[in-house]
Amino acid sequence: MSKYLVTIVRDGTEKNIYVTKGESLMEALTLNGVYMSAPCGGAGLCGKCKVQMLEGATEISSEDENVLSKKELDEGYRLSCRSFPESYCRIRLVNSDEESFDVVSEYKGNEQSADSKIKENSYDIAIDIGTTTIAVGLVGGDSRTLLHVVTAVNRQRAYGADVVSRIQASIDGKREVLKECIRKDLQSAVEKLLDEKHIELSKINKIVIAANTTMGHLLMGFPCDTLGVAPFTPVDIGTIRTSFSQLFCEDDDVDKNIDKDINTDINKDINKDINTVINMGIDVEIILLPGISTYVGADITSGLMACDFDKSDAVIAFVDLGTNGEMAIGNKDRILVTSTAAGPAFEGGNISCGMGSVAGAVCHVDIRNGETICDTIGNAPMIGICGTGVIECTYELLKEGLIDETGMLDGAYFEQGFELGKTPEGQPLVYTQSDIREIQLAKSAVRAGFETLIKRYGVSYNQIDKVYLAGGFGYKMDIEKAVGIGLFPAELKDCIIPVGNSSLKGAVRYLAEADSVDRTGYIVEHAEEISLAMDDDFNQLYMDYMYFEEVSKPSK
Repeated sequence: MSKYLVTIVRDGTEKNIYVTKGESLMEALTLNGVYMSAPCGGAGLCGKCKVQMLEGATEISSEDENVLSKKELDEGYRLSCRSFPESYCRIRLVNSDEESFDVVSEYKGNEQSADSKIKENSYDIAIDIGTTTIAVGLVGGDSRTLLHVVTAVNRQRAYGADVVSRIQASIDGKREVLKECIRKDLQSAVEKLLDEKHIELSKINKIVIAANTTMGHLLMGFPCDTLGVAPFTPVDIGTIRTSFSQLFCEDDDVDKNIDKDINTDINKDINKDINTVINMGIDVEIILLPGISTYVGADITSGLMACDFDKSDAVIAFVDLGTNGEMAIGNKDRILVTSTAAGPAFEGGNISCGMGSVAGAVCHVDIRNGETICDTIGNAPMIGICGTGVIECTYELLKEGLIDETGMLDGAYFEQGFELGKTPEGQPLVYTQSDIREIQLAKSAVRAGFETLIKRYGVSYNQIDKVYLAGGFGYKMDIEKAVGIGLFPAELKDCIIPVGNSSLKGAVRYLAEADSVDRTGYIVEHAEEISLAMDDDFNQLYMDYMYFEEVSKPSK
């Protein structure tokens, strides 16, 4: 089978890989450890995987023409998922997941203390596997506190931004690749954690992992065929006990079509260290926490324990926002949970200039006296907009009367969009009518799901004591502006408490508290799932909350 040399240019360095005839550039890049963000799963729709062809440009595809401007096409830009080289080519990476995500590992009540006076004789590791990011925490075996955290990007993003895309990729023959992808990410993160604290693997007693159901299936190598179709049956969402050797020391051949001389140095050092420890007769127990259902997974079980749902006398609520919006309401006597497909808008997906939480992404927007003021992550030059920026931009345009209640953008901006600023290359960064529609769909799904859950539980707003807002997106969200666009009820604004990475917190508490096994078991047993798919109330509320209400200037 013919193979063609591809030279990758990035940040002044070059790397050579090979692409097989009929294989897309994105597939070749991914198989060789160069990961592109592909929220659409390589369908040629999102435009996030574009590269610049410096030599040997491939033919322009219909998807290229739909997504890229004429200027970009003339300058050699192509979608890597739709580029199929048939000769040597030299490319420049434009966007890749080598970028550093602003990953939230903090959580409310975080007792992380690198200066603990307790001498630790052993350690445990708590892991949160998210669809976008991974957080790995070191827990003292004696202090039972969180000592250190490292974070990483989940490189499965190359196969789609959401769980549905990952499920489809697994069904389409990528199950082994996805499994090895997340296992290598975890290996690298664990190695980094141990290196930074100068700790040997033999000092680790136990690893606890909290992950949504799809991420757990991909990690374990379970088939995902039944996850995406009714009745959405998982292979196993109970507590899974395995070991480091079983999970990470299998045959390293990810794909038999990968040349043995390509990328063979990946994880070589850590595998050597692992095998040395295993050969000494030492192994590390790994526990995957139990989930509640296919779309309310172990990350939510972990979060509910972290927020003490099983101990609360008062009625409390929980919302974790991402491509899926998982929610819960209840107390120690009764818990209702649900999940709604919010779409990727909260993570910058399906937004024309959207991106993840990386340096240069617009995260705060204010319009004052006709002037648009934007803050970016890391105060870096503006290159796109992330989820919090999308919320704030929508609110500010509503506040200024530039969006009406139906979501229609003012006529002066309807065609070209509202300009937020310019990139370092002088390209305008605009927020468009289609972007507004995306956030309308997302906020309506979340609000309708939340309201349906409250109705099914049979309480009013004033009977809800607290609303815990989980996840990195919620942790950095401007609550007043989120309420302003109708994402949450105004009556609950003062009850909303951002708690950060509740999944990681729950995993830490599972390791630290003696009754944690019973607590997670109690939550799973007592949680009742409400299906929204055929719920008449949800469908009506979904239409109702598609509209915006008039907003006033923030009180702060």
